[in-house]
Amino acid sequence: MKKTFALSHPKLSYQRVIENAKNEVKKYIKAEKAHTLPEGADFWGFECKFGQTPKDAIRIHEGDINVNISSAESQHWKSFYLEVVPVAKTRAKRSE
Repeated sequence: MKKTFALSHPKLSYQRVIENAKNEVKKYIKAEKAHTLPEGADFWGFECKFGQTPKDAIRIHEGDINVNISSAESQHWKSFYLEVVPVAKTRAKRSE
């Protein structure tokens, strides 16, 4: 998913638009995790970028998506760019 979310709507409140964006991202991640993994992979990881524009986007952790969207809300951004790319990963073995 590479998308610029507009945070204005003629009929919806700003808060509702923010919640819709968070929900859309959550549903996308859930759908991507449901795909079958390639052989040799253990889980789906996600490479994420967030910013006001695609040029300004910085790498973030998957778990920080909602925090960053809330931050954009508190700063009253008109839109934000979010990139979430699924990547098949393997777990690293613990060293003893």
